[in-house]
Amino acid sequence: RVAATAVLFVGDDLTDEDAFAVLRGPDAGVKVGPEPSRAIWRVRDTEEVARLLAALAELRAQWLAGPGTVHIEDHAVLSDQRTLALVTPHADITWLCLPRVDSPAMFAGLLGGPGAGSFKIGPADDRAPLGQGYVGDTFILRTRWPGLTVTDYLDCTGGRAFQRAGRSELVRVIDGDTAASVRFAPRVDFGRTPTRLRVLDGGLLVESAPDPVVLHSPGVVWRVAEEGIHQTAMAEIDPRSGPVVLELRYGTADLGAALASETARREQTHRFWHGWAATLRLPAIEPAIVRRSALALKALVYGPTGAIAAAGTTSLPEHIGGVRNWDYRYCWPRDAALAAAALVKLGTTGTAMKFLDWLLGVLEHIDSPERLRPIYTVTGRELGPEAEIGELSGYRGSRPVRVGNAAAQQVQLDVFGPIVDLVALLSDAGAPLSPEHWKLVEAMVRAVAIRWVEPDHGIWEERKPKQHHVHSKVMCWVTVDRGIRIGQKYLGKRFPEWEQLRSAIAADVLANGFKRELGAFTGTYEESSLDAAALHVGLSGLLGPQDPRFVSTVNAIAEGLRVGPTVYRYLHDDGLTGTEGGFHICYCWLIESYILLGRVVEARAMFQDYVQMVGPTGLIPEQFDPSTRTSLGNHPQAYSHLGLINTAIALSGTG
Repeated sequence: RVAATAVLFVGDDLTDEDAFAVLRGPDAGVKVGPEPSRAIWRVRDTEEVARLLAALAELRAQWLAGPGTVHIEDHAVLSDQRTLALVTPHADITWLCLPRVDSPAMFAGLLGGPGAGSFKIGPADDRAPLGQGYVGDTFILRTRWPGLTVTDYLDCTGGRAFQRAGRSELVRVIDGDTAASVRFAPRVDFGRTPTRLRVLDGGLLVESAPDPVVLHSPGVVWRVAEEGIHQTAMAEIDPRSGPVVLELRYGTADLGAALASETARREQTHRFWHGWAATLRLPAIEPAIVRRSALALKALVYGPTGAIAAAGTTSLPEHIGGVRNWDYRYCWPRDAALAAAALVKLGTTGTAMKFLDWLLGVLEHIDSPERLRPIYTVTGRELGPEAEIGELSGYRGSRPVRVGNAAAQQVQLDVFGPIVDLVALLSDAGAPLSPEHWKLVEAMVRAVAIRWVEPDHGIWEERKPKQHHVHSKVMCWVTVDRGIRIGQKYLGKRFPEWEQLRSAIAADVLANGFKRELGAFTGTYEESSLDAAALHVGLSGLLGPQDPRFVSTVNAIAEGLRVGPTVYRYLHDDGLTGTEGGFHICYCWLIESYILLGRVVEARAMFQDYVQMVGPTGLIPEQFDPSTRTSLGNHPQAYSHLGLINTAIALSGTG
């Protein structure tokens, strides 16, 4: 229940011998005193017990802080547009959910340490790697040591990126003139199910998985060891006679040779990613980093439906050791629309069109458009109840580890604005919009007309009673404003009722959202605390960039919420224990606001600071703690990457 990896039992009584007798594996029994005992270890007296416990506490503190802990931003990602894997700089796969990004994890070492499952390859002498990076504009990853290279990718051949999830291949190629050590430790269902392995001709069978899973590894001699309720396979591999290919096949027990060679599949996977990246129209500023951010968004797309996940992981903490750990492996229509819009700005419309297809499918299965939920699964279904995985200790001890997201039951009235804004962008880009898309716009405007006067939970999903959030009202205004613009272009006529609605919403925001005592728009009508989302009063166009109320809001947020290279969402009490880091997307909104105000020199300097937040393989998590210089939150985060794209484009337009 407490996710312990071992038991320490300390005792001095005869009855304690019963406990010593049942300890196994990594458990430790410590006898206090000189009497005979079954315990392996012994201390003299209670003073030595105190020293022992103090040493354990110190060791645990060191473990929580590193150096063995891999920083979140240092993880690379593999994707086949159905699921994602996270890979450490030492070529240890510590996160992989199968068959989908929101399925239970088979490797969850990221959130539970080695006992929670991983798949590690490295030199037998455990020397440090020389480096890690992607092959060109792809998600084919190479990790290098002296004399050894490991190449990893999720197979994207045969159109599987767009096929229903259920069959996936993780390919790992070992090449060089140095002996390699392999540790294959799958853990079914986050490690909650005992995971047994069977050695067969041609590889390993994961016996306890709900679907067939094998590791194709012809010629490899495996040694299977017991690790608690699980089994782990280990092998030593000599690649000097040629590359050795290990292939984790999910959805089949076939251990026969693949029809296509590994080289051919790697080339096709390379073309899949590189061919798409080559279509992007990149800005003049930091084009390589922008391209990788676009690829990160593409990696978060669930190819079979077009949904876009908010991030690739669950429960990477917003506060180390705290409870602010959420599951982001789902599709927020708001976040997805913003991600798709960033890609439209880079000249590619296909992702946005496919996302709108997914959204239209969702709307077909709900009672009415105004009841659109803030979160759905990537297949378009409603989420089940939020739950906790008690068997996992969490990243650096940050618990609980959650699956599902209770925010799916909230009311978030800002959801409509980004969707209609995306349709407007597609219209301007000349995308082949259809009557279905116009009906979608009409449905979103009708939803706003019905619900804009209601309180909601807002963009930040605070688990508090509903309030009238400024950002939500502004996004309702965006819905109607962009709807008017689309309608004029699509049908060539005016919409007087919509124009009246737009004016009414704007008047309400200006009357109730601006607090004169602060000289700024705040987070809600009811309270007077700053909120970075209020920047959208100007970013949306509701107010002109030179309006003194917007200018003073920008200044207030810069002064009150910015700390170094980050901006906090807010600093008021949100009902949860612990603090959180600054949000990368909020920092990007402030950069865009500075550009609108003509403060381009400051905006450029801020952008260069933001670029420093990018991890070694070009990926960015959700947040940053300026006090510890630590990245926080789920990874890679769509918000963080779309923010980088938008700010780079905006800065490139300033000359």
